[in-house]
Amino acid sequence: MANVQPFTVHIKTYGCQMNERDSEMFAVLLGRQGYALCQQESQADLVIVNTCSVRTQAEDKAIGKLRMLIAARKERPQQYIGAVGCMVQRLKHELLRKAPGLDFAVGPAALARLPAVLDAVRAGRRGILEVDPSDSAYDGSTHAPGKISAFVNILFGCNRRCTFCVVPEVRGNEWSRPAQEVIEEAAKLVAQGVKEITLLGQSIMAYGRRTRVWDGAPPSPRGFSEPLPRLLEALNDLSGLQRLRFTSGHPSGCSPELARAFAELPAVCEHLHLPLQSAADRILKLMNRGYTLSDYRAAVQRLRQAAGRIVFSTDVIVGFPTETPEEFELTRAFLEEINFDNVYIFKYNPRPGTVAAAWSDDVSPEEKLRRNHVLLQDQERRSRVFHQTFIGRTCEVLVEGVSLRNEARWSGRTRDNILTVFAAQPGLKAGDLVPVRVTEATAQALYGTIESNALR
Repeated sequence: MANVQPFTVHIKTYGCQMNERDSEMFAVLLGRQGYALCQQESQADLVIVNTCSVRTQAEDKAIGKLRMLIAARKERPQQYIGAVGCMVQRLKHELLRKAPGLDFAVGPAALARLPAVLDAVRAGRRGILEVDPSDSAYDGSTHAPGKISAFVNILFGCNRRCTFCVVPEVRGNEWSRPAQEVIEEAAKLVAQGVKEITLLGQSIMAYGRRTRVWDGAPPSPRGFSEPLPRLLEALNDLSGLQRLRFTSGHPSGCSPELARAFAELPAVCEHLHLPLQSAADRILKLMNRGYTLSDYRAAVQRLRQAAGRIVFSTDVIVGFPTETPEEFELTRAFLEEINFDNVYIFKYNPRPGTVAAAWSDDVSPEEKLRRNHVLLQDQERRSRVFHQTFIGRTCEVLVEGVSLRNEARWSGRTRDNILTVFAAQPGLKAGDLVPVRVTEATAQALYGTIESNALR
């Protein structure tokens, strides 16, 4: 009797860590239905593109990819092609018009229905659109096996309503998962060998502010009362968890309790992504960011004073409507003051449906490009100088695996989230925590050697 070949699926993911987690979730869901992952899209029976809608370029890239796949179907007519994610939620039926021939489109709130949608597609239906929220509860068991690092969602949606942002539209209103549910998911991951967990939320420091997440729980052993620090404490105390991270932050959540969590909880890593967007108070107000520059500075100082050395990364938008050259220079100077290790720099583009889209996009493309280039050059220098301070030091590195650029080397990350590359040693495996003595540094990475006898 001939073996029945499994139906294969290739997943292409654009966008943020939430999208990466969503892709992992539905890959596991499809695996339970008998689908097999395929690394080559040309060989797959089904290709799913997980889309991002935060910026115009992200949507253009995803639509271009979908059109290319649909055009290539002339050579593989049996292949199914679908889109999921935030762009689906924003465009809805318009996406089916922009990518004619698309078999299905599923929004992030409806991903639990993806297996049923695929059953319908394989039965002959085409052009299926699912964007209404699913009745199914979030399934924390949908993690791929054999990993050393894992993402865990704790907060969905966002209520902040920044004037440039589509996240509230595409991800919905904010809601938090019960703390005990998160703890149980994390405990299972640790039991499976996960060493590092990153908690995810669009505005993670709002965790538990609008939803009661600790009902019926015993008091915090260390006296924490705020929902997020309490959760960090509970996860820190899981035996076997080596590292704990969370993203993305907001200055309003950088409370004395959070500072104490950084200082007292050994698993919490000395790194935080804290989006800035601008250092000009007038622009921050136009953006509806909910803080001033002094608030942001105080948040950074509070965490650093309590916990010593914390490495920060951030996001910045250049060319927001009416941003003057002087206001841009304020941002440039503040990035230098805080000494961010990494800055993600974006040229402003209006997103349909946002408040700012109604305003004049009055900073020229050429000026946006200039400001972007200036900040990139500044950051290249700043990261290089900062990384050079590690030369001669020994850093704890969580081994991730063989380096993508050089198979003779392995790579991992420090507690402050800096990529570190080092020579392989016998017995080395992913998930090891090793001391690496840094001998070289660039703006992108540290280079070194594992200290002798570390693996014996």
